[in-house]
Parts: sequence; C-alpha cells; structure tokens
Amino acid sequence: MTTPPANRGRLLSTTSGTNLDAFGWSEWGLLASIALIWGSSFLFMAVGLEAFNPGVITAARVLLGTAAVALFRRSRLPVDRTDMPRIALLGALWIGIPLTMFPIAQQWVSSAVTGMLNAAVPVMSAMWATILLKRMPGWRQTLGIGIGFVGIVLISVPEVVGSSSTALGVALILGAVVMYGLSTNLAVPLQQKYGALPVLFRAQLVALVIVLPYGLIQLNGSEWSWKSAAAMLPLGILGTGIAFALMTTLVGRVGAARGSIAIYFVPIVAIALGVIVLNETVEPIAYVGAVAVLGGAWIASRKETA
Repeated sequence: MTTPPANRGRLLSTTSGTNLDAFGWSEWGLLASIALIWGSSFLFMAVGLEAFNPGVITAARVLLGTAAVALFRRSRLPVDRTDMPRIALLGALWIGIPLTMFPIAQQWVSSAVTGMLNAAVPVMSAMWATILLKRMPGWRQTLGIGIGFVGIVLISVPEVVGSSSTALGVALILGAVVMYGLSTNLAVPLQQKYGALPVLFRAQLVALVIVLPYGLIQLNGSEWSWKSAAAMLPLGILGTGIAFALMTTLVGRVGAARGSIAIYFVPIVAIALGVIVLNETVEPIAYVGAVAVLGGAWIASRKETA
C-alpha cells in the first residue's frame, strides 16, 4: 500500500504508514534494534557524565551521529527545497532541542522519573496523529499503547517512589515528550518520499547548529577522560546516528503511533543491562510491568483497524 506525499502547503502534516498489516520480521527487527541501542545509551551517558558536562555530551553525540549518517552515500541524495522547512523543524524538535533539554532537566529530576515521563512518547505520538490525520487510531493500537504505558508505570514505580523532582524539571521533560510525539509524525511522509538517510542527515545538521554553542560553553568545567570519550562513540554513532535512522524507517513503514512503541522497550533493556552489568536488583512489580509492555506492544503491532 502506498500513501500520498506530504502536503506541500502544510508545515505540520503526517500520513499513515505504508504497512497497515501486522508487524513482520523486518518491523520487529527494527524495533528490537532501536530498543537495544537506546536502552544501552543510559550506561554510556553515565560514563560520559563522569568527566563531561551535559552540554558537551549532547554536542558530541550529535556531531558523531551526523558523521555516521554522512558516511552513507544515500544520505546526500537531493531533497526538494520546499521540504527543507519540514526537515529543519524535524531536526529542531526531534534532536536539537530535546537532547539539550533532557540533561538540563535531569539536574532537578531523577532518572527514574525521566524514564517514566519519556515513556509517554507513544501516547503523545498517537495524540498528534489523531490531530493531524483527523481520526482516531484503530482500537487495537489504542488498547496496546494504553496497556504498554501501564506496564511502564509499573516498571518505574519502585524507583520513582521517594525520588525528588521539581516542577521546572518535569515541565522540561514533558515539553521534550510533546516534541518527540510530533516529530515521529512529521518523519512519516518525509521518510516515505526520500527514505530515512537524506532526511535524517539534514535534520542532524540543523540539530548540530542548535546544540554546538551550548556544548562549547559547557567545555568549561569538563575534564578529559579516555573512558568517557570512548563512551561517546557508541552513544553518538549508534544512539544518535543509526538508531534515529532505524526509527525514521520504522515510523515510515508502520506510522507514528505504532512505530513509537519501540520506546516502551527502552526501559526494559536499560533494566536488563543494569542487572547484568551493574548487578542491580529489580522489584517483582517491574516484571509484571515488563509482561504488560510486551503484551501491549504485541496488540499494537497487529493489523490496523478502524
């Protein structure tokens, strides 16, 4: 099934995915790859913060991500000038501004609260899709997204209880989540028209312009560490380059609401790595939440219905 190109007269627009059927092996493969890369990013960010200020990490990861995507010849294929405002907006809302806001917010909000709030991205993606498409998602997708979010809450509750946060920090994260939800929708018609790489490369260049000044300012107070510098390589090349390309491909295929359920798996990967690498313990309720996430994701991945 094909979809029409993006409406040239509208800056904010989206379309349905090209695949309205149940997820196949390729869609599940994309989802699993995204979850594994972004789930492991928390470990690399923690290592980076041992020596670098947050702004330095953000600038480094966007710079490395841009360089990684630029290595693919397809990333430099031309795009219509009329679509550049949409691509620039995508770079600002999906990469540049949120990746700057999150480290600032985490000065006042615990990582557990941050993770739970970030998991609202599929809900926000579905809300933006409803607004832009002027129709509700199918009942399976709505049910699956809802069950998955309940699962994320169950996973997060043991860590959130007793953690500290401020209204400003929470507001910054929620603002980033709203941007993520809109961005997944904006990426759909652009990916369908050009493919992921040409769109993402130009979006990352815009993001780099946004994050670089803050990163340079935050060099003051940072110190050099080979360990922290090495952690930037997978965080940038994989987490900000490859994973965003995979996510752009996924939402182009299955639509923003269904594609964004990949975010639900990120905390599960992060928890699993915490247990394996850092010998952390997991509360029993988190296992219940993980089952709910898996069940919700499976329901949302089924064939879209009215």
